[in-house]
Amino acid sequence: MKAAILVFPGSNCDRDLAVAFRKAGADVSMVWHKDTELPAGTDIVGVPGGFSYGDYLRCGAIAAQSPITKALRAHTERGGYALGVCNGFQVLTETGQLPGALLRNAGLKYICRPVVLNVATGDSAFTAPYGSGAEVVFPIAHHDGNYFAEPDQLARLRAEDRVAFTYADNPNGSADDIAGILSENRRVLGLMPHPERAAEPVQGGSDGAAMFAGLVSVIAESAAPA
Repeated sequence: MKAAILVFPGSNCDRDLAVAFRKAGADVSMVWHKDTELPAGTDIVGVPGGFSYGDYLRCGAIAAQSPITKALRAHTERGGYALGVCNGFQVLTETGQLPGALLRNAGLKYICRPVVLNVATGDSAFTAPYGSGAEVVFPIAHHDGNYFAEPDQLARLRAEDRVAFTYADNPNGSADDIAGILSENRRVLGLMPHPERAAEPVQGGSDGAAMFAGLVSVIAESAAPA
């Protein structure tokens, strides 16, 4: 299974994502934002956290105009997987691959701490390893993690079972306690908390490891000859 991790000026979680995918058994490539193509055979694209372009204009807005995002959109439009974490979630909303927007935290302060999440659906390659109703602990580190969507968008996300994770104790004011959402085909996940920072015990928790192992397994199985 091949994973491509995008790297923007200001990314600071790209290596964390790469390490998590490699530990799960993936072949990982780092892809610079000025590249125009993903490596041949890419199965999943990781859009990392950090402060792409210094978070100028809006978080993720400038990164969304980088040359590589055209290849990212083409990848997801043909059914490829993508995982956007924190700033990566912001990029996915700015490129229109996921609905809604990430606004300034309700308390107007940067928050950095572990949080308890509820797995809202087990019906995706990202969440199946946990199962619906499970609790996991991932850290957050954001100033603009307050998920917003119009009422009709929220209703559609709920009706289509596309809310992937919710906060047990909402730290940022997100609508419906939403921490992560899925695309219509369930192959793109935008998630504010960081599973890659909870992928091995030395990080203080390993709940995130199951996500990466599950993704590698599901994608490898789907690519295997019948």
